[in-house]
Amino acid sequence: METVSRFFKAPKQSFFLFGPRGTGKSTWLKHHYPESVVIDLLAPELFRLYSARPERLREITNGADGKTIIIDEVQKVPELLDVVHELLEKGTGIQFILTGSSARKLKRTGVDLLAGRAIVKTMHPFMAAELGEAFSLADSLQIGLVPLITKAMSPQETLASYVALYLQEEVQMEGVVRNIGAFSRFLEAASFSHGSTINVSEIARECQVKRKTVDNYLAVLDDLLLSFRVPVFSRRAKRHLISHPKFYYFDSGVFCSLRPTGPLDSPQEIDGAGLEGLIAQHLRAWIAYGDKPCKLYYWRTKSGVEVDFILYGQDTFWAIEVKNSAKINNKMLKGLITFQEDYPEAQTLLLYRGNERSKIKNILCLPCEQFLHDLVPSKSIIY
Repeated sequence: METVSRFFKAPKQSFFLFGPRGTGKSTWLKHHYPESVVIDLLAPELFRLYSARPERLREITNGADGKTIIIDEVQKVPELLDVVHELLEKGTGIQFILTGSSARKLKRTGVDLLAGRAIVKTMHPFMAAELGEAFSLADSLQIGLVPLITKAMSPQETLASYVALYLQEEVQMEGVVRNIGAFSRFLEAASFSHGSTINVSEIARECQVKRKTVDNYLAVLDDLLLSFRVPVFSRRAKRHLISHPKFYYFDSGVFCSLRPTGPLDSPQEIDGAGLEGLIAQHLRAWIAYGDKPCKLYYWRTKSGVEVDFILYGQDTFWAIEVKNSAKINNKMLKGLITFQEDYPEAQTLLLYRGNERSKIKNILCLPCEQFLHDLVPSKSIIY
């Protein structure tokens, strides 16, 4: 199968490469570092070897000056980072690339991520512009853009087993949570909060666990890179704003697989949350891969006026609203107009499911699919 060219650019120094399972970290590294030494800690024999004696790493670095050593899934043996730190201190000239699909063990063991000697990079699901003509908005809302899933012979079946893989290999095997059944119920309950703030008390009641347990489960999701939060934009605030962040699963397909459906569930509502999440994951990738330092926020007043996304940085200030509708009406523009009143410096953008590009009340309106196709890191959000 043809390899998709990714926007991710590796630094020349040693670095961490984090990203959820299946986002293509190992594939990308194998393609770009074919001569590297690879230590795959998912292999049982290597896991046992380095768990017993992390200092064995010194042995394979003898005479490896100027080479690249990749340690795959480094969170499996976080003690290896002490040896890596020592070798970097000695200035051996070795480039270490340390991949991980979980930050939980690294946090729990107090590892300081090599005291800044290795920078942290992230690999995200495919961006539409990476796929080009192969990108389908409708398909991405159903199966997502995780390379492991989109390239599978049976994407739907692979997606269905994807979360189960995490439950077995990351959650259950490492003893992250005690009650795997309650955690499975939580994953489903949390899907109703995708694209909105989470009501911890309500989820706790539904899953029949304590509120503190739900807080812990949310932290587990973040650490396993299965979810992310978007904070409120509050700079120079002129109105009373809510303070809680919005919650998203990291990929629209993962959200779709976890979100239960029934007679009372509107497909429009589910697709709307999925579309908003799809835009969110693209904006995160655009930030991570680009050279324009900025952060992703949202904006919501206590009276309920909201803008889905705010991109804010030194040279970037965009307010973006996402609507799962083929037509635009004035009600859809309310949040952006209100935000413009408070922040006239911001550029405003409405993304919708129609086909025409237009400008209404000084707000640029673009089809979602066109926006995603044209979103390329290191280029302006609109060009």
